[in-house]
Amino acid sequence: MSSLFTPLQAGAFQLPNRILMAPLTRCRADADHVPTPIMAEYYAQRASGGLLIAEATMVMEGNSSFWMEPGIYSDAQIKGWKAVTDAVHEKGGQIVLQLWHGGRACHPLLNGGAQPVAPSAIPITGDEVHTPEGKKPYVTPRELRDDEIPGIVAGFKKAAENAKAAGFDGVEVHGANGYLLDEFLRDGANKRSGPYGGPIENRARLMLEVLDAAISVWGADRVGLRISPLNSYNSMLDSDPVAITAYLAQQCSTRGIAYLHVMRSDFFQAQQGDVLTPARQHFKGVLISNMGYTAEEAEQAITEGKLDAVAFGTSFLANPDLPARIAAKAPLNAPNPAKFYSPGPEGYTDYPFLLAV
Repeated sequence: MSSLFTPLQAGAFQLPNRILMAPLTRCRADADHVPTPIMAEYYAQRASGGLLIAEATMVMEGNSSFWMEPGIYSDAQIKGWKAVTDAVHEKGGQIVLQLWHGGRACHPLLNGGAQPVAPSAIPITGDEVHTPEGKKPYVTPRELRDDEIPGIVAGFKKAAENAKAAGFDGVEVHGANGYLLDEFLRDGANKRSGPYGGPIENRARLMLEVLDAAISVWGADRVGLRISPLNSYNSMLDSDPVAITAYLAQQCSTRGIAYLHVMRSDFFQAQQGDVLTPARQHFKGVLISNMGYTAEEAEQAITEGKLDAVAFGTSFLANPDLPARIAAKAPLNAPNPAKFYSPGPEGYTDYPFLLAV
C-alpha cells in the first residue's frame, strides 16, 4: 500500500489517509464573519482528506485581516460552523478549526477604525490589504501592554470552547505566517523587552500560553500547532529559524499534542534553511508539513520517515477528490487564483470531480 494511504493515529485522530487539507483563507463568510451555506458544501466536497484543517478563523471580534473571513466568537458564527461540521461528518470526514488572531495584519477599515495590535510598533511593508475602500497600505500597529496579553489568551480559550460547541473534532493553533502569535515568536517583528520579548523562551511564551489554553479545553490529543519559521510573508524574518523550530518542537513534544504542522519554506525565498530536520528530531509526535508538495514528493518523504503526513493547499482547493485522484494517478485540475478570495461558487465549489458524485 502507498504510504499516503496508510492509516495514521495522530493523537485522538484516526486518519484514514495521510493526504490532509491545509488551511486556506477563501473569504466566503458574510459581512458579520458568519460561515455561509456554500462553505458547508465546499468542505463536505473535500471530506475524503485524512483531516481537514479549516481556514484561519478570528478568535475575537475586531481583528479582521481579510474582510470576509469567518469568526468563532458569536452565536451566529457557531451555528454557521455547525452546519459545516455536520456536512463534513455526514460524508465521513474529520475537521479541525484553525484559531487565529491577525495581529498587525488587521486594518482599521476592517475593524471599525480600531488600530491593530502587535508585539512591537512595526508595520507590514511592501504589501497592501483589501478593504471596503479598495487596497490600502498596512498601518503601524500599537504595541500590546503586558497586562493586555492575558485577555488575548482568554480570547483563544473561548474560541476553543466555541469550536467544540460548533462540532469540530479539534483545533489547530495558528502560529504562522506573520499573524499575532508568529509576530511575538520571531525577532524581526518582536523588539519588546519584558516577559514576552528578548530570548526565544520569552518570544514563544504567548504561543505556548495559547496552546495550553486550547489543551485545557480539548486535551492535548485534539490540538495541533502550525508554524512557519522561514516564511517571510507579512514582512517576517527571524535571526535563527532553526532554533525557534527546535524549541517549539521540544515544547510541543512535552505537551503531547496531536501534531506539529510545519511550513517547510518561504513563499518569497528570502530565507533558506532546513526546519524539518530539527522539527523531526525534537518533536516525538506526528509531524505534518506543507508548501508545494507533489504527491510523489509527499510519498517519498513519508516513506523515508521524514514526515508522517502532508497537508495539500491549492491542489486540494482545485481537486475536491484529491485522494482519489492521487490513488488513480489521474491528472489534477488547475487552481484559479483569480477566484481564491472572490465571493460565490466560481473557483470554489465548481471544480469537477474525477467521477460524478
